[in-house]
Amino acid sequence: MSEMKIDFEKMNGMVPAIVQDSVTGVVLMQGYMNEEAVAKTQELGMVTFFSRSKNRLWTKGETSGNFMELVSMKVDCDGDSILVKANPRGPVCHTGADTCFFENNSSKTLFIDRLREIIKDRKNSPSGKSYTASLFAKGINKVAQKVGEEAVEIVIEAKDDNKELFLGEAADLMFHYLVLLEAKGYELDEVMEVLMERHKKK
Repeated sequence: MSEMKIDFEKMNGMVPAIVQDSVTGVVLMQGYMNEEAVAKTQELGMVTFFSRSKNRLWTKGETSGNFMELVSMKVDCDGDSILVKANPRGPVCHTGADTCFFENNSSKTLFIDRLREIIKDRKNSPSGKSYTASLFAKGINKVAQKVGEEAVEIVIEAKDDNKELFLGEAADLMFHYLVLLEAKGYELDEVMEVLMERHKKK
């Protein structure tokens, strides 16, 4: 993790740290970090704050077991606030809620953006061991054919009541659809814009 230039002087040695779920994008909580807390977070790989009430370092989850695994840390443009992305191991709030803002944190749909990044990387930096890269190498016709095959398979599974098989085919279709978009050079955001425009007209 690259060195961050944090201005600890503005708030007497501490800066606010906003913690965001790395998968869902939901804001989990806000705490405060001093230099030692930042170093401890990076060393442990677990989000650690400076507790103003306890007047000591406090690793989130040290009593409850609901740790927050560090994914990344970034400092804002003024150097006086930190954005922490983490993977929570259970409820974040001491009340038992998913977040300290009482928001539900169950959606996993933002993982699609991470998947899109991986697909784009496989296209731009192909590896011989990558299935995705092999699809791109075979050309647009093969990619489009795979989408068609997966669409037929999900239709077949939709007629039965096997949830596991249906979800598996749904995942296959979504993955190959994202590969097709990348192969065409289009972004999923452009598809979203079409849907949003249609929504406005209703």
